Amino acid sequence: MFRKWKKRRMKETGSEYQAKTVSDLFRQLKDQPDFIRFQHKGMQFSCWISFFDTLIDVENVHRDILPHLYSDKIKNLTDVQTHLPAEKMIRTKDPSIVRNRLLEGYLIIQAGERDSDCLVIPSVKVEGRQVSLSQIESSIIGPKESFVESLDKNTNLIRKRVPIPQLTVQHIRVGKLSRTRVSVIYIQGIANEENVNTVKQRIAGLEVANIEDTTALALNIRDNNASIFPQFIDTERPDRAAAALYEGKIAVLADGSPNALILPSTIVEFFIAFDDYYLPWQLASAYRLLRLFAVAISILSTSFYVALLTYHFQLIPKDLLGSLVSSRSSVPFDPIVEVLILEVMIELLREAGARLPTKVGQTIGIVGGIVIGTATVQAGLTSNILLITVAMSALAAFITPNYRMATTIRFIRFPFIISAQIFGLLGIALCFSVCVGHLLRMTSLGRPYMEPIYPLRVTDLKDSFIRLPLNHQNVRPMLLRPGDAMRMNSTRTHRKKGKNIPDIDE
Repeated sequence: MFRKWKKRRMKETGSEYQAKTVSDLFRQLKDQPDFIRFQHKGMQFSCWISFFDTLIDVENVHRDILPHLYSDKIKNLTDVQTHLPAEKMIRTKDPSIVRNRLLEGYLIIQAGERDSDCLVIPSVKVEGRQVSLSQIESSIIGPKESFVESLDKNTNLIRKRVPIPQLTVQHIRVGKLSRTRVSVIYIQGIANEENVNTVKQRIAGLEVANIEDTTALALNIRDNNASIFPQFIDTERPDRAAAALYEGKIAVLADGSPNALILPSTIVEFFIAFDDYYLPWQLASAYRLLRLFAVAISILSTSFYVALLTYHFQLIPKDLLGSLVSSRSSVPFDPIVEVLILEVMIELLREAGARLPTKVGQTIGIVGGIVIGTATVQAGLTSNILLITVAMSALAAFITPNYRMATTIRFIRFPFIISAQIFGLLGIALCFSVCVGHLLRMTSLGRPYMEPIYPLRVTDLKDSFIRLPLNHQNVRPMLLRPGDAMRMNSTRTHRKKGKNIPDIDE
């Protein structure tokens, strides 16, 4: 009942803004301070012009549109449509089309003040930041460009990297009120049609008032709404989005969002930095294993500290036990309390540094961590060994390349700590089992989230925990069920190598 009432209420709310005629629409907008409507008198033709001066390019209107309306060749709207040098002009009587185009920066021309027949002319003001360096996924080597808030610019960045006619871009309007442009991008013949249709169906079926970012879009179209794990990769790098398209994946862009969604995705891909593909495969594999090791440290280090000191102190080596006893001799709290004190303090510093201006935030993070950490040890609230453990755990969490996955890892530390306090090492094992079971049930766009671990697919392991040389990755991932599975012809490549063809200068 509640869902039916909610859908009916959304429809009613949207209908309040729907005008039945073009005249009704202009009456609704006349009180807006930036809405301009006036009569323009030419030599043979007088017309009414309407627009939002904050949305249109005024210079373009005065230079390319108004002078042509003075011509003696123009006597009606048909002549305007024929002689005016403007692209994408449409002629309509539909008030909803007039409203949508008006709010996008189009100019409306009518022959009479109350005429329903309108000529819609594009004159959009293009404002926004230029393509700049990536901020979150900073690149040491490789391309430095990042997406911006303009959908057209972002599409251009992808088309430059995928200059093939098979690249398909389909636009969908999302949001009852915002009418946000969302682009579904894929390579026809490579991307799986079932995946493409699923994405378009989920996006088109959204009944929301507004969508302002691809992150909000991902939360509405994901498979499991109860999970805290991200199910789609979001990236600000056009080179990563282009590489995903060549693999057979789908990219989703939204107007006003500087990120692209890549789907479907697996959990392993969240720990892959795209710079790995610009390094020798030995170094890239070593860095990937280091990141996975850092994730284990970030999640388990403080929970092991609580479990060992609370239940399993006999497992601590004798040489280390003396240091632990002396460091905790002045601490009046149980291990769980001092761990939570430091963990919460670290999270407060991290959030404060993220919300403050850049220079101030860096100062707060470094100076605040040193001062507060030293003060808590000297005051006897925590032990110095725990301070080292928590600092190592916090540092390891920053190694995760994807911000949303790093945030998830920061959160799941707390269930592990609480389980360690209740059941010791058994609690850690139980919490780990619950987490793994949850991941095994998860899907991304209907595809297994834990692939290639489960189900086990040996061919996809070549670019997962380790990255083998590119000439060993001759097929696209089986997870995607691509239309064209072959990425390269490794047989011909090896045959050419075997011929020992000399270089030109030899």
